[in-house]
Amino acid sequence: MKKMYHYATVEKALNDLKNKGFRIDFNVEEKQILEVPTNFRIVEIYRYEGMSNPDDEATVYGIENFNNGDRGVFVAGNLSFAESEVAKILLKLEIDDKKNED
Repeated sequence: MKKMYHYATVEKALNDLKNKGFRIDFNVEEKQILEVPTNFRIVEIYRYEGMSNPDDEATVYGIENFNNGDRGVFVAGNLSFAESEVAKILLKLEIDDKKNED
């Protein structure tokens, strides 16, 4: 089961995840997820909503490759879900996981 944490900022979420061993930046290394998305699961999710502007929304994913144990983060901004293939994959993984919880 995933844990959702609430941090004051995205930076604090990223620092905490780094301290927990999430070392890969999947925004840079997205090819790993695109090549075999079924190897990944979302371990932690953090959602940040801007105080004054809805466009400041972001989601920080703590992601694990369950085949080799690699852990990393992906930060999806409000508009990146429409533009990023990796963000679309993560959203699908999140939805599928919620369906399996029911």
